[in-house]
Amino acid sequence: MNIKLYQIEQEYMILADEIINNEGELTPELEDRLMINQDQLEAKGKGYGYIIKDIESEIDAIDVELKRLAALKKQRTNAVDKLKTSLSEAMQLFDISELKTPTLKINFRKSESVDISDLNLLESEYKKVTITETADKTAIKDAIKNGIQVTGAVLKTNLNLQIK
Repeated sequence: MNIKLYQIEQEYMILADEIINNEGELTPELEDRLMINQDQLEAKGKGYGYIIKDIESEIDAIDVELKRLAALKKQRTNAVDKLKTSLSEAMQLFDISELKTPTLKINFRKSESVDISDLNLLESEYKKVTITETADKTAIKDAIKNGIQVTGAVLKTNLNLQIK
């Protein structure tokens, strides 16, 4: 069967959409459709490369949009905080504890919190000690590269696919 290039590329796009819609999970059917034999490697490899680059560009666009939306959110959060502070200060200045309209109620709610002025002055029964232990991978890598055997760690060489 002679498959035209545009049909192959269309099949790749359909496969890419199905993988994305499946949240990156490969079903056995998708795996079969993605199988590459040696004869198909060059053509399919190029097709995969174009699909990967296309999806990566979409990811980049999504990242830019997320940053834009995060900035908008921060601006609005800052505005709300400033407005709340101004309103609270004004209500306290004029000794008003509640403002009411048919659709809105603004009042103060009392709460309690503890402020610690000096942690070192507290007795041990009022302190919590938390310890987080992590591996220093940079130091381990340097040690292994310098011929030191580090028990519990090995230096692994990875092959990272690059598409340019």
